[in-house]
Amino acid sequence: MAKAALAAASDAPGYPFTAGTTTVREAAARWLARALHSDVSPDAVLPVIGTKELVAWLPTLLEARTVGLPSIAYPTYEVGALLAGAKPVCGGVGDLTWVNSPSNPTGAVMSVEELREVVRSARERGGVIASDECYSAFGWDAEPVSILDPRVSEGDHTGLLAVHSLSKRSNLAGYRAGFVAGDAVLVRRLLEVRKHAGMIVPAPVQAAMAAALDDDAHVEVQRTRYLARRRQLRPALEAAGFRVEHSEAGLYLWATREEDCWTSVAWLADRGILAAPGEFYGAAGARHVRVALTATDERIESATNRLTSA
Repeated sequence: MAKAALAAASDAPGYPFTAGTTTVREAAARWLARALHSDVSPDAVLPVIGTKELVAWLPTLLEARTVGLPSIAYPTYEVGALLAGAKPVCGGVGDLTWVNSPSNPTGAVMSVEELREVVRSARERGGVIASDECYSAFGWDAEPVSILDPRVSEGDHTGLLAVHSLSKRSNLAGYRAGFVAGDAVLVRRLLEVRKHAGMIVPAPVQAAMAAALDDDAHVEVQRTRYLARRRQLRPALEAAGFRVEHSEAGLYLWATREEDCWTSVAWLADRGILAAPGEFYGAAGARHVRVALTATDERIESATNRLTSA
């Protein structure tokens, strides 16, 4: 579906629209309404060259002086602050504050009440909230909620940006396909700078994005695949002495044996299993590891067998 749309749009010698085609923006708006109960105008949607690009450059594009980020977080939030010459505020709020629900790496899901409090706090300070919602299609034990959901935003998207990727829900990491949506004024501000910076999603990728966003069937296939892997791997980790914390959603298991993360990494490596040390995501993660569900079914089964026979 996405591949066919990419191929059909491949004869694209002219410059693409930085703002995105009407087709891709409308598809994103439909998906937000359908999947996340968020009513967003297509004019408040902007395609980005994969969301890692946006995470890294948003503080610069918005000229933030301070950037709030979760205490356990995807490292690019802090890197983006440093690129902008801004001060990272770990576990706090700033001119720009990142929230990430479902979380990478922990898989924790913020409730409507928690998100409402973040929005209230930011608005009191006159700050911007950027909500990284790239794992929203994969809620297992809790339902992910968008910052743009009216239960959170009260129908007012002022100061709110939601960031979405097709890398996870549609397995399109190599296409570098994502979008940001929310506050129309902020989206226009980003557009004006991005036009001059050459931050433009290629036209064939925009066509593939539109096709993927309008199709929910392939996402269900992805969900079924990851859920089966999760049901195999989690009890195997627990049988090997790990406690899985949070992990209500997303593509990872956040696990601990109450030891230094590098000890756990080494123990797993001795059994041919690669895990990310929690320390990579901040000092608060120093006694955890992140175990991904993104390996093939065969490798997940093999890892499960090694853990249960350990």
